[in-house]
Amino acid sequence: MIELARSDLDNLEYAFGAEWLETNGLGGFASSTVIGVNTRKYHALLNVALDPPVRRVVMVNRVDETVTVRGEKYDISASEYEAAVYPTGYEYLESVRIDPFPIFTYEVGGVRIEKSVFMVYGENMTVITYTVKPLPGGPRRSQVVLSVRPFVAGRGHHDLMHENAEFDKAVKVEPDSLNMQPYTHLPRLFIGFAGGRFQHSGYWYRNYFYRKERERDYPCTEDLYSPGVLVFNFDESDSQSVIMSTDPIPNAPAEGIRGKELRRRRRLMSTPLADTDLGRYLIPAADAFIVRRGEDGRSVIAGYPWFTDWGRDAMISLPGLTLATGRFEDARRILSTFAANIKEGLVPNRFTDEGDEAEYNTIDATLWFFEALRKYYDYTNDCDFISSLLPALRDIIRHHLEGTMFSIKAGGDHLLAGGTPDVQLTWMDAKVNGEVITSRSGKAVEINALWYNALMILSELCADAGGLAEESKYDVLASRVFESFNREFWNEDAGCLYDVISGDHRDASIRPNQIFAISLTYPVLEKSRRQSVMEVVKSELVTPFGLRTLSPGDPRYRGRYEGDLYARDTAYHQGTVWPWLIGHYIRAYQRTYGLSEETLTYCSSLLQGVLDHMKVNGLGTIAEVYDGDPPHRPRGCFAQAWSVAEVLRTMAEDLHVSPKSSSRSLSHTF
Repeated sequence: MIELARSDLDNLEYAFGAEWLETNGLGGFASSTVIGVNTRKYHALLNVALDPPVRRVVMVNRVDETVTVRGEKYDISASEYEAAVYPTGYEYLESVRIDPFPIFTYEVGGVRIEKSVFMVYGENMTVITYTVKPLPGGPRRSQVVLSVRPFVAGRGHHDLMHENAEFDKAVKVEPDSLNMQPYTHLPRLFIGFAGGRFQHSGYWYRNYFYRKERERDYPCTEDLYSPGVLVFNFDESDSQSVIMSTDPIPNAPAEGIRGKELRRRRRLMSTPLADTDLGRYLIPAADAFIVRRGEDGRSVIAGYPWFTDWGRDAMISLPGLTLATGRFEDARRILSTFAANIKEGLVPNRFTDEGDEAEYNTIDATLWFFEALRKYYDYTNDCDFISSLLPALRDIIRHHLEGTMFSIKAGGDHLLAGGTPDVQLTWMDAKVNGEVITSRSGKAVEINALWYNALMILSELCADAGGLAEESKYDVLASRVFESFNREFWNEDAGCLYDVISGDHRDASIRPNQIFAISLTYPVLEKSRRQSVMEVVKSELVTPFGLRTLSPGDPRYRGRYEGDLYARDTAYHQGTVWPWLIGHYIRAYQRTYGLSEETLTYCSSLLQGVLDHMKVNGLGTIAEVYDGDPPHRPRGCFAQAWSVAEVLRTMAEDLHVSPKSSSRSLSHTF
């Protein structure tokens, strides 16, 4: 459980940046700040994926809430306009806790009001429950009236709404619910209010302000429509609920829906990782990223609030999100989903927001597919599934040897090259106005570490499947890659690896990509050189929240990830810290220095910064990036899949978390 006290919430600089997240396994989500002020256009109470997990639409942006006690009114909600915050309901907010979903406690007029918000797994439904508890000497429940005014948007979640004539204000009111369809291309919105009554008073409310969008140099004001007010009395019950959905409201009481969701979330915690502080936070966080694609497929949302599912992120995240947490069926479905979309030997880079096509501009997602599949095999020994994918794996290698899209091809030295100066193919993929910020076309160091790893994995899988002739073929090719890699990528002067080789040019930038030559299942860097590489990476790149993407000593280094899109993207991989890299750094460190108690203690300490940050920015999750310079402020998406996944994976695989680990530390057995 995460709990914020009044002292935390009174710090408005902090409170405006602390965000909660609820998801539904379909790509939809609900989110806001802990004080209820929406600071992003993505903040909403009901954001639904019309074609899971994409085509996301904000149906209900927010609600205003007024509590009347003995005739005196108290506004407990909060909104921001360009000139002011009004109302300032957070002044009545005593605490916020995540247990397991957001619960807000207000005190007004001698009563305590507890508000909980959760989304229902597998449904486009958000449930808000208000519970009234009179304080000693306070009024009776019957003297309390709650008014809830919902605000409807009906727009794409990357867009903003403004008053317009096309918006359909018609409301159909039925016993205990209302419904409306803002636009003909959207589903109907149903709002249930069993135990309450609806007062029709439709208005446009104008010029809501989103400070995070202004910081990112995007349009930042919005108009929203409210059809009326839901009014609740507490004569017969201490709790009342508002249910928002794109399907008719079920007859089941909100308490039953809540109980079912609580049981589902408790089942997620039946893993040894749940016995650690980080595990208790990150196992629920991992659940947010695993989503349905199509009818039976699974995929991984790269990050909230704006990313869809990306192939590279899915493959890197799969071991931590699914295998370390015991979700083997989800892992198999994710692998199957991406295998079904392989084209010309490439796994999709991403599925578009529209959901109707895939993009393939990636050189590494396909190679990470081999690593994810090998991890799945390690955990499950699912020989039948592995055998079913062997033809696809062979075809991938064939395409990479013969050449495929984006000039991806193994050369005469057997190293893998790809891309052109105007196409970004590696994970360092920022591009603004046609300019590739971190151009890494040619032979990138981590790509060839992954290439060697893929060949070794396929050789092993073929051997397990009885294909001894094939095993020999891939073994020979892998050995040639090993020789070329260690000859071409070693930078004798710096004692580490070149980042990219392009023709006669060798890029000597000190970047974290070289750690993959040590950390993957089959490390390609010869042992005698590993310690030198790790010393360079440790001294130049390691921070409390992950690894910098460029040494601070480089003249291109950018220590702060902020400003407009161009400013941010020119810093994205030029010094910005990425938490996901810490898992591979830990694996590489252990490979290099062994599994002594001293090594394990050091590696465990690397996660302390993440643990300390669970109440900052995204509550109970890990951000996409952090500034390269202290104090390393969190930036980008407030919840990122591979950031969460790699911490979970390294806890399970490298720090050997046991079922009896102390709940007060990242204890390990060894």
